[in-house]
Amino acid sequence: MTRYTASHWGIYEFDETETSPKLRPLRSDPDPSMIGLYQLDEKLLESRVARPAIRKSWLEHGPGARPELRGKEPFVQVEWAEAFNIVATELKSVIKEYGNSAIFGGSYGWASAGRFHHAQSQVHRFLNCIGGYVRHTGSYSLGAAHVILPHIAGTVSDLSAQHTTWDVLAEHTKLFVTFGGVPTKNAQSSPGGAGHHRVGPGLKEMARKGVRFVNIGPCNDNLDAECHAEWIHCRPNADVALMLALAWQIHADDAHDRDFLARCTVGFEKFLPYLLGEQDGIAKTPEWASRLTGVPSKRIVELAREMAETRTIVNVAWSLQRAHNGEQAFWMAITLAAMLGQIGLPGGGFGVGYGPMNANGSPHRQLSGPTFSQKENLVQDYIPCARIADMLLNPGATFPHDGALRTYPDIQLIYWAGGNPYHHHQDLNRLGRAWQKPRTIIVHDPFWTASAKRADIVLPVTTAMERDDIGYATQEGFLVAMRQIVEPFADARSDFDIFSGIAERMGVQQAFTEGRNDTEWLSHLYEDMRARWKKRDVDCPDFETFWEQGLVDLGEHASPRIMFEAFRSDPAKHPLKTPSGLIEIFSGTIASFDLSDCPGHAAWFEPREWLGSVNAAPDALHLLSDQPARKLHSQLDASPYSAAGKVGGRECIYMNPADAEARGVGHHDTVEVWNGRGRCLAAVHITDQIMRGVVRISTGAWYDPDETGLDLHGNPNVLTLDIGTSSLGQGCAAQTCLVFVRGTTNTRSPNPFKAPELL
Repeated sequence: MTRYTASHWGIYEFDETETSPKLRPLRSDPDPSMIGLYQLDEKLLESRVARPAIRKSWLEHGPGARPELRGKEPFVQVEWAEAFNIVATELKSVIKEYGNSAIFGGSYGWASAGRFHHAQSQVHRFLNCIGGYVRHTGSYSLGAAHVILPHIAGTVSDLSAQHTTWDVLAEHTKLFVTFGGVPTKNAQSSPGGAGHHRVGPGLKEMARKGVRFVNIGPCNDNLDAECHAEWIHCRPNADVALMLALAWQIHADDAHDRDFLARCTVGFEKFLPYLLGEQDGIAKTPEWASRLTGVPSKRIVELAREMAETRTIVNVAWSLQRAHNGEQAFWMAITLAAMLGQIGLPGGGFGVGYGPMNANGSPHRQLSGPTFSQKENLVQDYIPCARIADMLLNPGATFPHDGALRTYPDIQLIYWAGGNPYHHHQDLNRLGRAWQKPRTIIVHDPFWTASAKRADIVLPVTTAMERDDIGYATQEGFLVAMRQIVEPFADARSDFDIFSGIAERMGVQQAFTEGRNDTEWLSHLYEDMRARWKKRDVDCPDFETFWEQGLVDLGEHASPRIMFEAFRSDPAKHPLKTPSGLIEIFSGTIASFDLSDCPGHAAWFEPREWLGSVNAAPDALHLLSDQPARKLHSQLDASPYSAAGKVGGRECIYMNPADAEARGVGHHDTVEVWNGRGRCLAAVHITDQIMRGVVRISTGAWYDPDETGLDLHGNPNVLTLDIGTSSLGQGCAAQTCLVFVRGTTNTRSPNPFKAPELL
């Protein structure tokens, strides 16, 4: 009988009568991802955590013992009862001596697509049951956007839900101008699990209908070849300068939509003096931008006129705001689209953005799915998620964030469930120094990731293949009865079972479990959701019927959508969730913060590290670190599918032929990539799809440094810059990074998936 499971990469089917079940894509998916087919691959078992394990020095000498040996010494395996007692005792000790504000509750990246066994909900609920914890806000993907967008157009979640649907784009858009492409490889996944993959088919239908694509940026392979896009080479981190020049030209041609600006925006008159140079003496002309971007001024003038004369979408990839001063890219893109005046019209406006996630452009309704309550957090301290190392290295220091001055707490214990910070964070050598500061680090993980290897206590958890759950992601169109496919590996347990055991020893088991087991929670969460949906005229079967049926298709509730259509028709009746209710080209709120690196309107700032700088070394290269095509972040990196995209077991560094020739390296040569922060090895992939002066290494290679600190596997985050995007957003600035490349004689093979020594 056909059963189902869900993952980040989509919905998969399997036959429960098979002795060794094999995953296959949902048969109705028009463009399924190959990645998720490898979730049952035996190769993954080599890096699984089998039993609870405690770092040797910590076990023998107590909390805080020899933190410099994290990642370098053996673990001692213990029984679950002993592990529960040790963890409970340490949590009680830290709370008694330092308070709950000394506990950082981390969760980012490894979470299940299932809504009950969602590690973030589990760990946060547990920590709230024992008095609370220091949390993080935002994300590495959209750290700057999460802060800037509510001031100017609406929250990230609201804007994502409102994106114009692909069918409307195909029917009405004439010109699709995208800064940073529309990478379909990124859209293979969705935070709660993709349904029907729609980005690739959506682009193909747009191309078939004659939509013209202009792809602006340093890479040309981030937009499907079938789009036949014009590629405009633009220097990385210079997009805002180009947008400003387009805006300048539109204004110079008197092609800006005065009526839309007057009805639907605030602050254009305060932005205009900056654009024209009356404020700082620098008019943002095409000639000015050409020097910064490398784009010919003539083409800037032509493009501005083309955009003003036809139905145009301005799209920006998320990568643009993962850079120094990244807030400005999203703000300026929306400002540019507002000047064109097509926001709210079919096929016009902006996207932030199409491509990074499968759900953007979905026709499905925004419905809240099954939710395992995290309860109330009594601790008020928080950090922007990309500021982990800053927090650990600078307890008591102040930092600005969204107009407020915050204080870094003094963290004594990190409890991490659902994630791998040694994948997501920047400048891993700096993180390594910061990681030595807490007295105890506890990690739940199915695998011996770099983070697990550098913990004090590691508790093995099951994967989505080893437990029952409910799969759902808003706007993906399906509810999925996620059936357990295989037995748990070795002694692995679910996060819920682990926290239940610890909660019992801390006297909060009833508060955590509410007297329900896993199965009872699934039924309870489903029926709660079912009642909420019924109030919105969405009927679902009862839980028993759903569980047997396996899949609920919400397609009948889908419909075309035009972003901001109602707002455009009547801004007073349908205001945005901004301070003014309008699009804020000038934000009085942000201006009141008086920040030197984020004024009250979009502006150009030279990045910290930049090829256009007079201080840049002549042989420096700009490193881009993008989402990999064969895994999600670092997930399933050990699979054969991920391995097939590497050369000699290493990630590739994509390089323009001229840059390779200048450095005397050839296709598939192993090279050392380095800067003042770190070094890694990578295999050269020569391509004309990346502009000269720029290289790219996809993220996700498990961190595997040798005794000198050289990463052997090709992890670009040993090189990336660990600073905030600005004092407003404090987001991840990984895309601002200069490196050098040289040949190497070091051909030692990486071995990132090997378990540590176990006693």
